[in-house]
Amino acid sequence: MKVRRFLGAAALAIVAGAAQAASYPEPLANEPIPNVVELSAQYPASWVYVHDLHFNSLPDGRAAIVDVAADVRAFKGQVPVAQFGTLLPSTTRPEIYVAETFFSRMTRGERTDVITIWDKATLKPKGEIVLPGGKRGQFVTLRNSFQLTNGEKWALLFNFTPASSVSVIDIDARKILNEIDLPGCSLVYPTGPRGFTSLCADGTMTSIELDTAGKVAASSTSKPINDIDHDPMFMTPAMVGKTAWFATFKGNIHGLDLANAKARDLGVFQMPKEKTAEGEWRPGGWQVISADAAGRLYVLMNPAGKEGSHKDGGSEVWVVDPARKQRVARIPLQNPAVSVEVTAQSAPLLVASRSDGSLDVYDATSGAFQRTLAQVVHDPMTMTASR
Repeated sequence: MKVRRFLGAAALAIVAGAAQAASYPEPLANEPIPNVVELSAQYPASWVYVHDLHFNSLPDGRAAIVDVAADVRAFKGQVPVAQFGTLLPSTTRPEIYVAETFFSRMTRGERTDVITIWDKATLKPKGEIVLPGGKRGQFVTLRNSFQLTNGEKWALLFNFTPASSVSVIDIDARKILNEIDLPGCSLVYPTGPRGFTSLCADGTMTSIELDTAGKVAASSTSKPINDIDHDPMFMTPAMVGKTAWFATFKGNIHGLDLANAKARDLGVFQMPKEKTAEGEWRPGGWQVISADAAGRLYVLMNPAGKEGSHKDGGSEVWVVDPARKQRVARIPLQNPAVSVEVTAQSAPLLVASRSDGSLDVYDATSGAFQRTLAQVVHDPMTMTASR
């Protein structure tokens, strides 16, 4: 009897299994190994580079390429950005430039500074420019330590040893054209068709015009325009065309016209001053200001603003119309953020990076929350929207 029951149960199981197998779809074809998919050489406007400084392993810094409009498969790839490196995407070529540093024993030994040139489609290195002297400025990443000028044919790289200087690098020829000493001045803001401006420790700004060989054709220094002692500017501006809009520590907006060879001060206007139980609303974070294609500014704001709070991050984004010199909207954030960036789409997206490496995405026009991209990176410091 036990044998008959076992055989009957086995037969039923075989029949049921056959019926279930018949309902399954055809198996998927085998994928080749390795299976590498290339990206578009021109990235969509919803893609954002998220620079992960990776504090727990600085030689292993990287930049993630993320589609912030996507609910699934938003992570498109990444490129290494080693040892306090700086990322600089080209807008005219299918290339990404990375200024970075290596040591022969990873954390010690002979130092080599390079600009690595990455292919946007394959995310493979296609060349590098070795930088002599171990001079490249190494600090928590600031976008204006590495910029393009002269129709993106040349790169400008800020050096700090702690003497400050700027290297002029020919991207096509893969060579250094010049090094320009800039005592007391920092970073580079491309100015005119071929040149740059630097902000100086005494509150002035110095504009350098370059000739066709990358040499200094003219230079000028302004009167003090940056109130270093009482209301200094954050060093990363939002660019609207050739106008750089800087937020200040106390919540003002300062404009510089960079269209011509000599930078022109556009002056300062105030955002609303509002007290809170914790202090007052002030800008806070690392990359605190961005702009959309229509020229509106987006400023990350902290309700507990006070002396020394300028890196604390923020819980709201204030939208400012610089033409009218008015705040036009407030966007409450679902989570505190350390940096903000706005995409260049006609219907722009506001991206707020969180300290846990996640990205919160909002409709920049309405302020409506859209999605969270969880833990995209480890330490998101700067973001650069595709242009």
